[in-house]
Amino acid sequence: MGKSVTCVLLIDDDKATNFFNQRVVTKHNSFDNVNTVQSGKAALEYLSKVENKEAVKPDLIFLDINMPAMNGWEFLVEFAKLNKITTEGIKVILLSTSSNPDDVNESIKNHSVDDFINKPLSLDLLDNVIEKHFTINIVKS
Repeated sequence: MGKSVTCVLLIDDDKATNFFNQRVVTKHNSFDNVNTVQSGKAALEYLSKVENKEAVKPDLIFLDINMPAMNGWEFLVEFAKLNKITTEGIKVILLSTSSNPDDVNESIKNHSVDDFINKPLSLDLLDNVIEKHFTINIVKS
């Protein structure tokens, strides 16, 4: 079976978290490229490179909510303003330690967010992401 996800963009202000998540994603056999950035602003810069064909377009973004300068919610506002050709097909999953029900409810209301999962990433969580967002389930009759 080939790779299901060509490129993942991890957005988290914590270097150790990005390092850990990058290691977990790299170990999973369904992911190819893994890129990390440490802020919403850096993620927008990365996506502008995608628009200019200078970087690989992510199929999946794991986004932290609580970050300084530009938090995950502020990133999503700017993400929604980007060229639709750039953002089309990108799955955005909030990856947070937050247990605040308001964050979960806000993520449900936000059209750019495809899912909300709690840190830390694990191979099992990645299996669930692949199954839920990237695999076509064929119903056997």
